[in-house]
Amino acid sequence: MNPFPMGTGVKVWLATGHTDMRCGFPSLALRVQEVLKHDPLGGHLFCFRGRRRDLVKIIWHDGQGACLFTKKLERGRFIWPNVEGGAVAISAAQLSYLLSGIDWRAPQETWRPTRV
Repeated sequence: MNPFPMGTGVKVWLATGHTDMRCGFPSLALRVQEVLKHDPLGGHLFCFRGRRRDLVKIIWHDGQGACLFTKKLERGRFIWPNVEGGAVAISAAQLSYLLSGIDWRAPQETWRPTRV
Protein backbone atom coordinates (compact mmCIF):
# COMPACT_ATOMS: atom_id res chain seq x y z
CA MET A 1 0.00 0.00 0.00
CA ASN A 2 1.31 3.42 -0.94
CA PRO A 3 1.38 5.84 2.04
CA PHE A 4 1.24 8.90 -0.23
CA PRO A 5 -2.06 10.37 -1.49
CA MET A 6 -0.84 10.76 -5.05
CA GLY A 7 -2.95 12.56 -7.59
CA THR A 8 -2.61 12.30 -11.33
CA GLY A 9 0.55 13.78 -12.73
CA VAL A 10 2.63 13.06 -9.62
CA LYS A 11 5.85 11.28 -10.51
CA VAL A 12 8.14 9.15 -8.38
CA TRP A 13 11.88 9.60 -8.92
CA LEU A 14 14.61 7.31 -7.59
CA ALA A 15 17.93 9.09 -7.15
CA THR A 16 20.52 6.67 -8.48
CA GLY A 17 23.50 5.66 -6.39
CA HIS A 18 23.55 6.06 -2.63
CA THR A 19 22.99 9.12 -0.44
CA ASP A 20 24.20 10.15 2.99
CA MET A 21 21.24 9.23 5.19
CA ARG A 22 22.13 11.89 7.76
CA CYS A 23 20.57 14.41 5.35
CA GLY A 24 17.20 15.94 6.14
CA PHE A 25 14.67 17.60 3.85
CA PRO A 26 16.74 20.77 3.13
CA SER A 27 19.86 18.82 2.04
CA LEU A 28 17.89 16.30 0.01
CA ALA A 29 15.86 19.08 -1.63
CA LEU A 30 19.11 20.80 -2.61
CA ARG A 31 20.31 17.52 -4.17
CA VAL A 32 17.04 17.26 -6.12
CA GLN A 33 17.48 20.79 -7.42
CA GLU A 34 21.20 20.73 -8.23
CA VAL A 35 21.91 17.10 -9.17
CA LEU A 36 18.59 15.78 -10.45
CA LYS A 37 17.54 19.13 -12.01
CA HIS A 38 13.97 18.96 -10.69
CA ASP A 39 11.87 21.23 -8.48
CA PRO A 40 11.75 19.66 -4.99
CA LEU A 41 8.61 21.68 -4.17
CA GLY A 42 6.72 20.62 -7.31
CA GLY A 43 4.68 17.84 -5.68
CA HIS A 44 6.69 14.89 -6.98
CA LEU A 45 8.27 12.23 -4.74
CA PHE A 46 12.06 11.88 -4.64
CA CYS A 47 13.52 8.70 -3.18
CA PHE A 48 17.04 8.21 -1.85
CA ARG A 49 18.73 5.10 -0.46
CA GLY A 50 21.60 4.61 1.94
CA ARG A 51 24.88 2.85 1.28
CA ARG A 52 23.77 -0.42 2.93
CA ARG A 53 20.56 -0.50 0.82
CA ASP A 54 18.34 -1.12 3.86
CA LEU A 55 17.27 2.51 4.42
CA VAL A 56 15.30 4.78 2.14
CA LYS A 57 14.22 8.41 2.52
CA ILE A 58 11.51 10.04 0.44
CA ILE A 59 10.91 13.77 0.27
CA TRP A 60 7.69 15.29 -0.96
CA HIS A 61 6.09 18.70 -0.81
CA ASP A 62 2.32 18.28 -0.53
CA GLY A 63 1.46 21.91 -1.24
CA GLN A 64 1.25 22.80 2.44
CA GLY A 65 4.66 21.77 3.67
CA ALA A 66 7.71 19.59 3.36
CA CYS A 67 7.37 15.88 4.12
CA LEU A 68 10.19 13.44 4.89
CA PHE A 69 9.40 9.72 4.94
CA THR A 70 11.98 7.22 6.20
CA LYS A 71 11.84 3.42 6.06
CA LYS A 72 14.43 0.91 7.27
CA LEU A 73 14.03 -2.75 6.37
CA GLU A 74 14.68 -5.17 9.22
CA ARG A 75 15.61 -7.88 6.71
CA GLY A 76 16.59 -7.66 3.08
CA ARG A 77 17.59 -4.75 0.87
CA PHE A 78 15.81 -2.22 -1.31
CA ILE A 79 16.14 -2.94 -5.03
CA TRP A 80 17.68 0.09 -6.74
CA PRO A 81 18.71 0.97 -10.32
CA ASN A 82 22.37 0.30 -11.18
CA VAL A 83 22.88 3.48 -13.22
CA GLU A 84 24.77 6.43 -11.70
CA GLY A 85 24.34 10.18 -11.69
CA GLY A 86 20.68 10.87 -12.20
CA ALA A 87 17.16 9.76 -11.50
CA VAL A 88 14.88 6.98 -12.69
CA ALA A 89 11.11 7.45 -12.86
CA ILE A 90 8.90 4.68 -11.51
CA SER A 91 5.13 4.33 -11.08
CA ALA A 92 3.18 4.58 -7.84
CA ALA A 93 2.60 0.81 -7.98
CA GLN A 94 6.33 0.19 -8.35
CA LEU A 95 6.94 2.46 -5.34
CA SER A 96 4.58 0.29 -3.30
CA TYR A 97 6.57 -2.79 -4.28
CA LEU A 98 9.86 -1.07 -3.50
CA LEU A 99 8.70 0.01 -0.03
CA SER A 100 7.59 -3.58 0.65
CA GLY A 101 11.05 -4.93 -0.23
CA ILE A 102 9.78 -6.52 -3.46
CA ASP A 103 11.72 -6.31 -6.71
CA TRP A 104 9.68 -3.57 -8.43
CA ARG A 105 11.34 -4.23 -11.81
CA ALA A 106 9.74 -7.65 -12.25
CA PRO A 107 7.20 -8.46 -9.51
CA GLN A 108 6.02 -12.05 -9.48
CA GLU A 109 2.39 -13.00 -9.13
CA THR A 110 1.84 -15.22 -6.13
CA TRP A 111 0.19 -18.61 -6.28
CA ARG A 112 -3.56 -18.52 -6.80
CA PRO A 113 -5.92 -21.33 -5.89
CA THR A 114 -7.54 -23.11 -8.83
CA ARG A 115 -10.72 -23.91 -6.88
CA VAL A 116 -12.69 -22.24 -4.15
